[in-house]
Amino acid sequence: MSALTERFDAVCERLEKALSRSGRDRENLELVAVSKTHGAASVVELCAYWQTAGKGRALFGESYASEAGEKIPLVERLLSSMPQTHPPAWHFIGHVQSRKSREVIGPFELIHSLDSVRLAEALQKAWEKKKAEDLAGNAPPLPPQDVLVQVNVGREAQKHGVAPEGLEDLLNAARAMPSIRVQGLMCLPPLPGTVEDSRPYFIMLRTLRDKMETLCSLPLPHLSMGMSGDFETAVEEGATLLRIGTDIFGMRGRV
Repeated sequence: MSALTERFDAVCERLEKALSRSGRDRENLELVAVSKTHGAASVVELCAYWQTAGKGRALFGESYASEAGEKIPLVERLLSSMPQTHPPAWHFIGHVQSRKSREVIGPFELIHSLDSVRLAEALQKAWEKKKAEDLAGNAPPLPPQDVLVQVNVGREAQKHGVAPEGLEDLLNAARAMPSIRVQGLMCLPPLPGTVEDSRPYFIMLRTLRDKMETLCSLPLPHLSMGMSGDFETAVEEGATLLRIGTDIFGMRGRV
């Protein structure tokens, strides 16, 4: 067992304990292993271990479109020579620049960071262009792109995300776009000093989700919240997606 798989096992153990304390089961919560800045070899190693250990489906998160564009095909090629494994699922968890929308349509089953009507419109246009290309190439029909809306719960100027008071308008705008399916909310709370510091922000996101489901008549099943420093608190407050990087991969590396 390597240091990587040992860290992964330790995170899974902490996760199971948090679920037990909360009276929750594993079925409605997934771990997103944040692999940004870490090479394809580490992803392949963890993916193979993840699947053989029976710890749920392997799911990785990337934050940079150009990095992911090189890494994902390489991971798939390396895994193709390993008969007991199959490609993982991928989520895009970083900020999406409107001009790079085309790069995140297709490879990712879920984009966590829709934060403006402008970006929703850019994703819509990128999706329409890729759909046309796929049809011309006889590729399978392109499904709508699933997204989460990022909410700036801490109102931090340096962070992306829609302000809480602008959430309803963004949800209503996005739901009118046929290529986009909003599946829930995401947040990046202020950097916690203790594990309890993030709790009010997680409660805020959950409360906003519940409110928006009623106001917009829109199911929002997912809450993407919780990272290495506070994911156990996020579990207790209803997270369905945990984005964990450092506690699994160690300090950021180079691709």
